[in-house]
Amino acid sequence: MTPIDWFGAEAPTLDDIEAIARRAFASLPERFRGLCGDVPFVMQEFPDDDVIADMGLETEFDILGLFQGSNLAAREGYGGQLEPTLIFLYRRPILDYWAENEGTLGAVVRHVLIHEIGHHFGLSDADMEKIEHS
Repeated sequence: MTPIDWFGAEAPTLDDIEAIARRAFASLPERFRGLCGDVPFVMQEFPDDDVIADMGLETEFDILGLFQGSNLAAREGYGGQLEPTLIFLYRRPILDYWAENEGTLGAVVRHVLIHEIGHHFGLSDADMEKIEHS
């Protein structure tokens, strides 16, 4: 593996994080990805003020991502208008988490995706851990 030129390296952009997220999402088991359907990813520097207030966060660094949308039961049994499904990833909190923990940026983004999707669909931490190690 070629060493990274940290002297010339720049922080990953929103587009870089999205590319990492798409690759990480594609690496998830097909059955798990199927829970989401064709879900758009939304990259933001930080969560917006409404998310911070609604979730009672102390700072904008307290959340790495958010899955927003209709749950599985609503999608399968409801004939009306459904809430759009989106996965938000917050670049600065993700980079901060990465800097303070061991592991690759790709592993951090994959972890965020698994947990946001898993929590939204009611999976246990044990279920999510199995997916992380698959």
